[in-house]
Amino acid sequence: MDTQARREAALACILDLGELLLTSGAEVMRVEDTVARLCAAYGFETTDVFTITSSIVVTARAPDGRVLTQTRRIRERSTDLGCVERVNALSRRLCASPLPVEELPDAVREAACGPRWPDSVQLAAYVCVSAVFTLFFGGSPADALAAAAAGAVLFAALRAGGGLRINGLLLAFAASAAAAFAVAALRVCGLACAPDRAVVGNIMLLIPGLAFTTSLRDMIRGDTISGLLGLSEAVVKALAVAAGFAVVLYGAGGGV
Repeated sequence: MDTQARREAALACILDLGELLLTSGAEVMRVEDTVARLCAAYGFETTDVFTITSSIVVTARAPDGRVLTQTRRIRERSTDLGCVERVNALSRRLCASPLPVEELPDAVREAACGPRWPDSVQLAAYVCVSAVFTLFFGGSPADALAAAAAGAVLFAALRAGGGLRINGLLLAFAASAAAAFAVAALRVCGLACAPDRAVVGNIMLLIPGLAFTTSLRDMIRGDTISGLLGLSEAVVKALAVAAGFAVVLYGAGGGV
């Protein structure tokens, strides 16, 4: 591999790490700072990074004056703070002691494919969080039990939609509607007395609070475009969640 090819391969791997950060819920400032530091660690003299919620553009100048530019289109974003932590740890190691370019792809794959919680643990978390939030907001034990059951339905809907790669907004609407339908069915059976309180725990699982906070941080740090895009995405998703619950509960006569 000649020098130019090694530089292009290194920049591609660095961009892969930036993509992992952005798709896992990291703020724009963190993505740009990480990419710039890694480029400096691998011998690039200057680096310009432009990041928004849907794209990363990197232009780096090598010591011999050659300029490399690579772009990465970001189509999906989620929340995976474990992945963000792994990429941060890897970037620190690389800045302190850069790996050979030939070993970079394996390191990137290791950061991307870290350990994940089993489905059973995630299901239990959905059930418990739904019930606890329902009690916190004044629901009865019966409402909490209905919320727990709806939380299981919500988890199954999200997992099924993720496997089918459904659009995020449509998935939020469909999953919230499925959870609301479960609550409405349990109310018909006499379990949930107050559907609005029963579904509040499920709503808390779907509200994009991290995305909203991250967008505000981006705007405070001067990344106005990225912040506004993230804020718009968070608000629209929240509206989709509310619409999914409202359509089913109003249709079932539950009232919210």
